Amino acid sequence: MFTRTLGRSGIEVSALGMGCWAIGGPFTKLGEPVGWGTVDDAESLRAIERALELGVTFFDTADVYGCGHSERLLAKALAGRRDQVVLATKFGHVFDEGKKDIHDSDGSPAYVRACCEASRRRLGVDVIDLYQFHVNGYDLAKAAATRDTLEELVAEGKIRAYGWSTDDPERARFFAQGPHCTAIQQQINILEGSLDVLAACQKLGLASINRGPLCRGLLTGKFTRDSTLPANDVRHGWNFREGQQAEWLEKLAAIREVMTREGHTLAQAALGWLWARSTVTVPIPGFKTVAQVTENLGALAKGPLTPAQMREIDALLAP
Repeated sequence: MFTRTLGRSGIEVSALGMGCWAIGGPFTKLGEPVGWGTVDDAESLRAIERALELGVTFFDTADVYGCGHSERLLAKALAGRRDQVVLATKFGHVFDEGKKDIHDSDGSPAYVRACCEASRRRLGVDVIDLYQFHVNGYDLAKAAATRDTLEELVAEGKIRAYGWSTDDPERARFFAQGPHCTAIQQQINILEGSLDVLAACQKLGLASINRGPLCRGLLTGKFTRDSTLPANDVRHGWNFREGQQAEWLEKLAAIREVMTREGHTLAQAALGWLWARSTVTVPIPGFKTVAQVTENLGALAKGPLTPAQMREIDALLAP
């Protein structure tokens, strides 16, 4: 099995993790959809089972995904197998579990502690392996109290390590001052993301956990100029005929042949690109089906893209 280490924690995980946002089902933020549309819980459970069969040991979720539903579903799937997996979850958004709606964010010590207890209950675990702050641009003036509380939770044995889901290198460096900070979760893929955050992770000995490694599905090749998405999908406003999504489709067309030259599918190549970009990356593609899990995990056997592929892709995408 192709593995990687979660930064300075020393925790070893499969080099590909499973991102559990989509399986949380529909939920909203101030009434706007931020879930991935309707899901089938039975299929989600089968997909998690398939991931375990294929060697996945790292699962990443958040308390807010489905407003508690993703954590509960993951607990059901992993019952009796806690010692086989590394569990990561996140905190920081304030939500109404009944209405399935996010209405605020909070990184205060009291709220951090309340979230930790609630996630441990929903996940059915005594200890959370990686606990991540989920508020991307939280005020740095307040973040020291958040970080100090996480250090206390490590000392109390409630979490093993922590990190921040942020796309800002300054925030990454700030959290890294905590001895048990071990990871930064960042949005990064072939088409978007901050190489400055990745560089900070490399310099500071942190893992870079990669959300959106497939560019919310676009890098799988399933979208065309005529694609539309349902109203309860976080991507419902995407426009494939003009703007950013249209530019992404053009870029994907330009690099498709290079990506698939060595026998990768587009999705597998997108994951291989991240592994080739840095030795600290751990992509966590989302999933809804067994088929998606099976295809994505095929990337583990193929490994990183070759140096030649990386050079060609960089040249084709150069401004």
